[in-house]
Amino acid sequence: MRIRILTGAAMVFGVAAVATLTVRGAAHMDLCCAETHDCCTGDHACCDNKATNTNLTSDRQWSIANFTETVRVNGRYVAGPVLIVHDMKKMANGEPCTTFYRFDPAYGPKEELVSFHCIPKRAAKLESTTFKTVTIEPGVKTLVEYQIAGDEEAHGVPR
Repeated sequence: MRIRILTGAAMVFGVAAVATLTVRGAAHMDLCCAETHDCCTGDHACCDNKATNTNLTSDRQWSIANFTETVRVNGRYVAGPVLIVHDMKKMANGEPCTTFYRFDPAYGPKEELVSFHCIPKRAAKLESTTFKTVTIEPGVKTLVEYQIAGDEEAHGVPR
């Protein structure tokens, strides 16, 4: 009898813990973002227009974010500073249009971390880059959508 009560209490506690993590993970996550960086004044992949520090061009949008917590992005785990690039030309050609690069604040973009086809949808223009995460497994946040500052399109992330 005691074992059933203890087992039942443990199950209720476990379900409550998972539900709490899921609800917390479903909110928008505003990370530390730097919309401009010195890398965009040289020959780097983060922007087309070398004369200005902008994150929106006709073909490419980008943002630099610092993921303070590890986040799963399309099956890969990402943490720390990253450069996120969305390329409209690649999307039009059916290629993976979103790429996350490891980012070194002193030297700019480094190796590619993950690349995927986004799921675009219209959205209101935002002043800062935002990320929407959900918690599917306890303790693991999964990126489901991002929107780059100034862009009128949100980008869904396949799971």
